[in-house]
Amino acid sequence: MFHSPFAARPTSPQHAGGIYNQVGNEARVAVATPHELVALLFDAYMEALAQARGAMRSGRRADKGIALSRAVRIVEEGLRAGLDLTAGGVLARDLDELYRYLTRRLTMANLHDDEAALDECRQLVLPLQEAWAAIGPTVATSTTARR
Repeated sequence: MFHSPFAARPTSPQHAGGIYNQVGNEARVAVATPHELVALLFDAYMEALAQARGAMRSGRRADKGIALSRAVRIVEEGLRAGLDLTAGGVLARDLDELYRYLTRRLTMANLHDDEAALDECRQLVLPLQEAWAAIGPTVATSTTARR
């Protein structure tokens, strides 16, 4: 007769899987080193682009917008916000410009269903992701040596 917002709702397998993934992601973030956190941001960015592409191809406009908003938030609130423009010198300023450009291109990709813009944004970040992964063992070794 009355619907309680606190009543148990049936859980679909997809919903349960989403919750499981969220808990797994939160656990990884909780124990990650700063280097690993950036690697997770790169991975999540690439995943968001892939989700946007799939949504774009299948005409799921809302899902496309959600995925591209997620990619923009990763760039702005994760990667760009973590830059130290004073201590980071030219490299930090160049990354700041790149991240600003990515935000503009992702916004335009969303507005115009532009897969080429998604490809460009992926190709611009891929070398950073690969370089970041390549220095992982060096960072892990130096972190262990300092303990």
